[in-house]
Amino acid sequence: MELIQRHPQLAAYLTADDVVDHLHPLVRETATRLASGAADAYTYAEAAYTFVRDEIPHSGDSGDLRVTWRASDVLAQRTGICCAKAHALAALLRAEKIPAALCYQRLADDDGSNPLVHGLVALRLPDTGVWARVDARGNKPGVDARFSLDEERLAWQVRPEFSEVDYPGLYAAPHPAVVAALKAAPDRPALWPVYPTEL
Repeated sequence: MELIQRHPQLAAYLTADDVVDHLHPLVRETATRLASGAADAYTYAEAAYTFVRDEIPHSGDSGDLRVTWRASDVLAQRTGICCAKAHALAALLRAEKIPAALCYQRLADDDGSNPLVHGLVALRLPDTGVWARVDARGNKPGVDARFSLDEERLAWQVRPEFSEVDYPGLYAAPHPAVVAALKAAPDRPALWPVYPTEL
């Protein structure tokens, strides 16, 4: 799939905002710690990915009812759904000057019911010049996402027969519909009725 950079300036994928708040002290502290053991941008990006995937449980897997949306809150509370974890990973990448975009899939149950928007991150290392998608939602039985810039190793491949979609757009800021739902929900059960089913 050809990824589409929605903003013409690469610098847009390095900016901080209320959601991807990589200037926050906790994000900076976490990035500095992860960078201390990294030899280059690739090993830092892999370390940041692995940290978010493995050290911040997906709230649906852990049963945590809290809803996080801001990157610094995801790091502080150590919980989040896929999109929240994507915000945290994007912030950690941008904190070390690695362009990071938010991107999405539309996924569904095995019978095509209960569609929802799934959040990913695309990153662009300086020496490659190409975007690569990674999925830090967290592994579990049947899900084996990996950090790979050569071949996508996402949690799920879309199934068009169930109206699942890979959205090609690379967003410099998280999609407003996703952010609005995360902000509005007092807990995870309240999130799903307002969470977007498509973009």
